[in-house]
Order: sequence, then C-alpha cells, then structure tokens
Amino acid sequence: MKCCLVKWIIDSTTNPQGPDESSDCELELSAVRYQPEGLEQLQSQTKFTRKELQSLYRGFKNECPSGLVDEETFKTIYSQFFPQGDATTYAHFLFNAFDMDRNGAIRFEDFVIGLSVLLRGSDTEKLRWAFNLYDINKDGYITKEEMLAIMTSIYDMMGRYTSPSVRDDDPSEHVEKFFQKMDRNRDGVVTIDEFIETCKKDENIMASMQLFENVI
Repeated sequence: MKCCLVKWIIDSTTNPQGPDESSDCELELSAVRYQPEGLEQLQSQTKFTRKELQSLYRGFKNECPSGLVDEETFKTIYSQFFPQGDATTYAHFLFNAFDMDRNGAIRFEDFVIGLSVLLRGSDTEKLRWAFNLYDINKDGYITKEEMLAIMTSIYDMMGRYTSPSVRDDDPSEHVEKFFQKMDRNRDGVVTIDEFIETCKKDENIMASMQLFENVI
C-alpha cells in the first residue's frame, strides 16, 4: 500500500505488534462508539485484510487519539509530503471528499473505505471517487471551474520548480482539453456518466488520472 496517507499512518507506528496487540486492537475498535463496530464489518466493506486494518487503525489512533482527523491535521500531513509546493488547497478538497457525512472530521471507517477504493478499487470505482472529488459543491455535476480549481491545487502542491517546469497556464490548458471531451452534450457541465464513459475510452485521460492517484 504505497500512498501518502498510508505512509503517514504506518510510519507513525513505532512499536511492532506484540502477541496480544491484535486482540487489544479489536477490542478498542468495538469499544469506542464513534469508531467502526469491528474488524469484520470493515473487512466486508473494504479490500484490506484483517492484519492491514489492524495496522492502519493502530497508526491512525496513534496520530489521532480522538479517533477523528480534522482538516488542519489533514493539511499538516500533506505539507510534510509536498514541501516544495503549497498543499493547503488540495488538502482541503481531498478532506471534503473523505468527509462523507460533511461534519468537519474524518472517521477511521471513512478513511479506510476511501483508501480501499483508491488503492484497490476497479477503474469504475476509482473514477466515481475522483468524480466526487472534482464535484466540489456535491451537486452531481462537474463544472469547468471546479475541474480547474482541483487541477490548479494539484499543480500548486507539486511545486512550481519541478522538472520539467510547470507553466502558469498548464492547468487551464489541461482542463480545457479534458472538459471539451467529457462534456459530450455541450451543456456546460459533466455528469458522472459522461465522466466515467469518457475517461474509460480515452487512454490519454486515464494516463493523466495517474497525476491524481500519485498525490493521494
């Protein structure tokens, strides 16, 4: 499991799992009422193994003893991994995508369910998750402005001094090209069906989606 969010919580686990830690972890999962009901339920909802869930939960609780990740913590995480740029805006958008119930905090179950889709989901599942990220106001449509906001935030986070260098107009050109392909009926918005269908049929778009996957 290689991504920034997994690296963050795995690296926070400084002590190897002892012989009794597995049962302790499961007991804690069941005991804390604002956390998942148990490992079995999370196994059925994700594509992680029992051991992986235990490891992820241990690191999550170590970094966030309250059992919740707030937006400021989320921004701090991304600042660590992208010091060459400004991760603030992208972290804000990504936080909102993980915050499924829109209460200003990410629960462990929301965290691992999202990671499961991003790391081990089908192309369709990943694209549905990406659509949710780009649909900033959650109205079921992606506008050109929303897509540009996300792409600009990614370019800002990756840094202006990367090699090859990033021009200021790169995000706009990127979005203009993709949006024209996705907005099939030319109504100024992209639906989830248009988004998925276009992405799956266009190898260049699917390849460019790797930029998104690489910053999770």
